[in-house]
Amino acid sequence: MNHRPFEDWILDEQPLKPEQKRDLQAHLLECSHCTALSEVSLELRSVKVAAPAPGFTARFEARLNSQKVRERRNRLVGALVLGIGGVGLLIWFIGPYMARFLGSPAGWIAAVVSFFVVLVDMLRALGDVGSIMLRILPGFIPPIGWMIILSAISGLTLLWMVSIWRFTRFAKGV
Repeated sequence: MNHRPFEDWILDEQPLKPEQKRDLQAHLLECSHCTALSEVSLELRSVKVAAPAPGFTARFEARLNSQKVRERRNRLVGALVLGIGGVGLLIWFIGPYMARFLGSPAGWIAAVVSFFVVLVDMLRALGDVGSIMLRILPGFIPPIGWMIILSAISGLTLLWMVSIWRFTRFAKGV
């Protein structure tokens, strides 16, 4: 049995239309779950709301302000620890290179040149491997396999585009 519209009508404090009232009364005669929910809702609406103890808002605001100060301090300490740790790791890893770099101009010029030589060599090797794979791979995968791979890539691309569209479609509030 679908309780959803009846539960909404019971729990909302909006006035019901005559046909909605009629449907709700008919449903309450059949459904013990919704009848109990209606009775509890009536009891909760008829209960007198107790006033807070004197000074409650001042104590609450003071506690809230002290909690905000603690959270701000904890974030600051965490950012400092993270920053100091990151700088320490950076010095630890780059320290030997910096000593060589700052030692003599010939050393750092040689390091820069060797870096670019290694980079160009690596890119050339990756290009060779890629061209070999492009020549060999079509023979290993049958045409139906290529269709499946391209369909999967197309589906994932479509899913990615739809999710970006859905996230950017509505303006998000604070």
